Amino acid sequence: MTDFRQVKAGFYDKSKRSVKVPVGELRVGMFVSRLDRDWLETPFLMQGFLLESQDDIDTVIDYCEHVWIDAVQPKWVPPEERGNIEGPRRKTTYINKISAQDEHRQAMGVFREARRLTKTLVDDIRLGGTINNDEAKATVKSCVDSILRNPDALLWMTKIRNQDNYTAEHCLNVCILAIAFGRHLGMSEAELEKLGLCGLLHDVGKMRIPPEVLNKPGKLTEKEWKQMSAHVIHGRNLLLASPGVANAAVDVAYSHHERMDGKGYPRKLKSAGISEFSRIISIVDAYDAMTANRCYAPAIPTTQALKIIYKDRGTHFDERLALAFIKSVGLYPPGSIVELKNGLIGLVLEGNKRYRHLPKVILLNQGSEPLQKEKIIDLAQIEAGKLSKEHLIRDTMPDGSHGIFVQEFRNKGLVFKG
Repeated sequence: MTDFRQVKAGFYDKSKRSVKVPVGELRVGMFVSRLDRDWLETPFLMQGFLLESQDDIDTVIDYCEHVWIDAVQPKWVPPEERGNIEGPRRKTTYINKISAQDEHRQAMGVFREARRLTKTLVDDIRLGGTINNDEAKATVKSCVDSILRNPDALLWMTKIRNQDNYTAEHCLNVCILAIAFGRHLGMSEAELEKLGLCGLLHDVGKMRIPPEVLNKPGKLTEKEWKQMSAHVIHGRNLLLASPGVANAAVDVAYSHHERMDGKGYPRKLKSAGISEFSRIISIVDAYDAMTANRCYAPAIPTTQALKIIYKDRGTHFDERLALAFIKSVGLYPPGSIVELKNGLIGLVLEGNKRYRHLPKVILLNQGSEPLQKEKIIDLAQIEAGKLSKEHLIRDTMPDGSHGIFVQEFRNKGLVFKG
């Protein structure tokens, strides 16, 4: 049987050959390439996935009788190109201390203050100052405290965007997303604070990039690209010049655009030379950037961003961490705008731990036309036979699609639950 640790580390390549097998014969380490039913009817995000645990196998058994698995062939990978086979051991198991609804009351205040402090930090750097390490650490600490109580409240607030302050809000979002991901990985509270600081400060070097280059809507020239890519060097230098900044933050600012296959910048490091924190921030940075409106590209849906991360696992991103990140984000996070198969448009109110593809949704539109009356439906009723499969989610859309903005619903007092 194939050793899953080697598959994840890149020792094996999937061939195009696939074999139909009963679900009772599935084993951890197999790659499922096809199901005996529509993918939309299952909680699997990717059309093709590795079975990482017995829980994955049990979920397949719940939905299918047969699946097709891809055979694998051995391939030698030099040591310097390998990722971590085992990965860090989970050290801490967290439980939510309070409900998402109760945490919302505190999280909004945390988010507003963190956003204010992050903008001040970025503006100070833009004006030639150095990093206020105490303020940065205080910002991160407040985010860690909220996420340890219940991550869902602060996570959906990362969907609230202001394009005029993109860099500052991106830095804060990466901080929040990284802390939540670290919690999912079982990091200690001290590690979460260090990781959050790395996320908050990873892009500070962009404040040394000329605004006409940083905010250019079109394609960059070769000269402009060299200026833009130098933000990692500026970031390293800024952090080195700022008293008390953790070495990990300096490393991440310098290395978060390195790639596992050695095709990143500035040093073209291969996987063995890239730190764990840099690998994490690389994934989170890409995810938040892709799901936001940028001056040169519109936002893409959450599911599409996760599919890109999945596709680029093992080349751009650390494979083990990419798969873990996809699991931590989930199929349809609260605050996601979704389109159902019947054309109805809605907003995800609450996730479903058992049926990840069947959340609670508030229906708002039929296509581009607003409904006369908003209605909340529980898509888990599909499993009970009380809703038709036409209510399955077809796709997700970026914030603002069909005139639907998460911020407006938050202003009305709507609370999203994880």
